[in-house]
Amino acid sequence: MAAIPDKPALEGLEAKWGESWEQQGTYLFDRDAARAKGRAGVFSVDTPPPTASGSLHIGHVFSYTHTDVKTRYERMRGKTVFYPIGWDDNGLPTERRVQNYYGVRCDPSLPYDPDFTPPFEGTTKTIKAADQIPVSRRNFIELCEKLTVEDEKTFEDLWRTLGLSVDWTQTYRTISDDTIRTSQLAFLKNLERGEAYQDLAPTLWDVDFRSAIAQAELEDRDQQAAYHRLAFHRTDGSGDIHIETTRPELLAACVALVAHPDDERYQPVFGSTVTTPVFGVEVPVLAHPLAQPDKGSGIAMICTFGDVTDIIWWRELDLPNRTIIGKDGRVVADAPEAITTDGGRAAFAEIAGKTVFSAKKRMVELLEESGELTSVSAPFTHPVKFFEKGDRPLEIVSTRQWYIRNGARDAELRERLLALGQEIEWHPEFMRVRYENWVNGLTGDWLVSRQRFFGVPIPVWYGLDENGERDYARVLVPDAASLPVDPSSDVPPGYTEDQRGVPGGFEAETDVFDTWATSSLTPQLAGGWQRDEDLWSLVAPFDLRPQGQDIIRTWLFSTLLRSALEDDRAPWAHAAISGFIVDPDRKKMSKSKGNVVTPADILEKHGSDAVRYWAASSRLGTDAAFDPQNPTQIKIGRRLAIKVLNAAKFVLGFEAPEGASVTEPLDLSMLAALDDVVVQATAALDAYDHARALELSESFFWTFCDDYLELVKERAYAGGDAGASAAVALRTALSTLLRLLAPVVVFAAEEAWSWFESGSVHRAAWPEPTGLGGDTAVLAAASEALIGIRRAKTEAKASQKTPVARAVVAAPAERAAALRLAADDLKAVGRIAALEIEDADAFAVTDIQLAEEA
Repeated sequence: MAAIPDKPALEGLEAKWGESWEQQGTYLFDRDAARAKGRAGVFSVDTPPPTASGSLHIGHVFSYTHTDVKTRYERMRGKTVFYPIGWDDNGLPTERRVQNYYGVRCDPSLPYDPDFTPPFEGTTKTIKAADQIPVSRRNFIELCEKLTVEDEKTFEDLWRTLGLSVDWTQTYRTISDDTIRTSQLAFLKNLERGEAYQDLAPTLWDVDFRSAIAQAELEDRDQQAAYHRLAFHRTDGSGDIHIETTRPELLAACVALVAHPDDERYQPVFGSTVTTPVFGVEVPVLAHPLAQPDKGSGIAMICTFGDVTDIIWWRELDLPNRTIIGKDGRVVADAPEAITTDGGRAAFAEIAGKTVFSAKKRMVELLEESGELTSVSAPFTHPVKFFEKGDRPLEIVSTRQWYIRNGARDAELRERLLALGQEIEWHPEFMRVRYENWVNGLTGDWLVSRQRFFGVPIPVWYGLDENGERDYARVLVPDAASLPVDPSSDVPPGYTEDQRGVPGGFEAETDVFDTWATSSLTPQLAGGWQRDEDLWSLVAPFDLRPQGQDIIRTWLFSTLLRSALEDDRAPWAHAAISGFIVDPDRKKMSKSKGNVVTPADILEKHGSDAVRYWAASSRLGTDAAFDPQNPTQIKIGRRLAIKVLNAAKFVLGFEAPEGASVTEPLDLSMLAALDDVVVQATAALDAYDHARALELSESFFWTFCDDYLELVKERAYAGGDAGASAAVALRTALSTLLRLLAPVVVFAAEEAWSWFESGSVHRAAWPEPTGLGGDTAVLAAASEALIGIRRAKTEAKASQKTPVARAVVAAPAERAAALRLAADDLKAVGRIAALEIEDADAFAVTDIQLAEEA
């Protein structure tokens, strides 16, 4: 046991106890103990792997603290805890950070340069793409790996400072060999069962990242636009039909006009045809229920593709594909075959090669010249689809991509996913609705391929026909035993390297998996699926998935989908969903808004226990405001942590004689009240309500310090049987309170515990009620009387140390009887010579006479 310092302080506790926990293996997963207890005796956490690109923000501290409080509680309840952590270090965010950090961009056509040195290192300014040095794919990946390793070290240091009780020996990276093997193996199983497939289809495309984007990665952003009213000419010569569009640049991709089937204005023209302005292409006029009669002129042009509704119309109405936007975001060079007139082809040549913005400007000019642009509306704002990490609106291009079935087009799978969602206990419960809304709102299968460089390679090759063309029907896959593989350097079974790229040989898939396709397997990655079956049997399905509400549609859904497809079960029993951190104006903190607060300075200034207290004070699913200029809750948390140290030092100043017991009514009352707190706090933590547990424990702690300690200290100093009763009660309460508060103020609790107990408080048993049977009314009445006496002295402008010759306290009969049992302690703390307790209708200090000064 450690010596009690003369002046206890919070400074330095993070480093001191972090090192001790590491040396002692305090938070290591004990596999032997897990085997002995069985799966029911294990508490396993599917911890979110933070993206290792950039910096952590205060929201990470918020949500990860919630998880840590629950995990520490379960450990103290006797569970063998499996609490791993991973780093999500592949994908688009990492590539962008590497580009900006080193001033490079990937060009797969370049050869590897083993002596390459990046032009920059550590710059925080975004470097224009034109100024980035092109490097080979291998050079680029090496830089990605180098930077993520450095970022992960920084993140780990911060998590350790915060006091997360993770097992650092159970760490994984989403780009390691083990991870690549697991991700590739799961995909091959999906492919074998028919759950993964490839298709040439319209794809949401980010022209800056040059990659396909999945539905779950979209966000709407308001953009300015204007309606352009165009005249389409009826082919029977009976006049024009006017449509209004915000995207006249896509006119050459028009394949039909569409109106609602119940719209009486257009029912006479359904089934007829019109010719497009400028290009003169004949297209049909069709009916579809998604058309909006109250939008624009009530009839729209279907282009391939202007938005996701165009995709639905194109698919359901069986229309041709005339895509004119390329992967670079520019209009393609060759006009669609449907444009046959010289004038139409000449017009298309005017927009070919232009960006979407420039093409729109020129197309408007052409329409004005032809007289077929009849009006342009005033500008307005409307929502436009963006990649959540992108800077420009998404385009829709036709590409060949890999998909995993997700229930969008499979009613049986969709119902199974909804049923599994019902089996999970959600905290808070209303978050389940967000999951169900997402499942019911899916419009397409999960697109899992990306045209990027730093990611898990899709493990397939394609057979080449006699002309050297890919035969997409002949997909070549590796043996499971050979995983992980990189198709660009490895060869498929039965082939040799000299057959790469030649007729009759093979060609590698160059795409990588979307980062969510790997992150959706975090239970499998952490739990040893298909790698360590003993571990998998002890931890899966996991007990808890903690995460933010904004990634229910991505991480939570995709993980549940993979588990359903592989094991036909939910991957966890509980889902704990944290709220957002908002700024003082109640706006969500995000990098794009520029209002993010990084936690390192906050932790250094106020201490980790104070920051943990702020986080734990908020319930799951509830947004919390954070003002770095006036962090009120953090200051309150720091005051609590300091008081824990000082109160512990004071209590431990009283020796409890061996064999002594608690006998005095006030002492028994305090322990009975504490018993109630233990019962209620335990129930709250069982129900994932850490904020309620903290509120109960903290409230009693202050009553203990401000009232009970003051009431009994004179008796404790005096000794004897009554003093021994106080000393035993004080130590018993201190032990219980430290354990109640330990999941939150982890460093202060450990420090104080070390002064009188061996081992770590975080490995100690969670407190149980003493069951000594005291009357809680005694402490309540004494506290109320003490407050009244203090107030009376204050009103008399006297010091609290001023002696009182006589005091009269009135109270209802039961309260008065309880108060009489603590009368001696009340007299001692109030320095009262004569205390009279009278029965009355209401509680009051009716008379107080201060002693005359000598």
